[in-house]
Amino acid sequence: MNIYGITGWKNCGKTGLMERLVADFITRGFSVSTIKHAHHSTDVDQPGTDSHRHRQAGASEVILASRQRVAIMQELRGADEPSLDQLLTRLTPVDLVLIEGYKREAHPKIEAHRQVAAQPLIALDDATIHAVASDVPLDLDRPLFDLNDTAAIANFILAELGLTNGTSQ
Repeated sequence: MNIYGITGWKNCGKTGLMERLVADFITRGFSVSTIKHAHHSTDVDQPGTDSHRHRQAGASEVILASRQRVAIMQELRGADEPSLDQLLTRLTPVDLVLIEGYKREAHPKIEAHRQVAAQPLIALDDATIHAVASDVPLDLDRPLFDLNDTAAIANFILAELGLTNGTSQ
């Protein structure tokens, strides 16, 4: 599977860019999946639901299935967080997997940068960041895109991966 990441500091526009890129790639005929890394404790299940009650009772894995979607919840219960590579092997094959976060992993990335966040550029010390999408002009040694120019960013990612609309080369 082809993978490409969007990284950056909190409140720099990563999720909005991911959302726009997914929609753009889908419009172009690609199948897309995403992986999002969360640094905080998160739970997609709600207290009181049957699946939550199963987990609270001690189940290691709960699958919630309906006609619209399937959710698989796995309790780590002290085990190490799965690596990005392990997570990728769990995905059904698609044309492109977009990864949000995972700053320290080796896959190619674009950094989302907003001046208002007042954070230093990660790209200055990270060769896995192949371009920056920013809301302000920057002097860089790699491509710079307007953070809101989704089409140009999508074109760059496709070119980097050697993909054409809806097909792998």
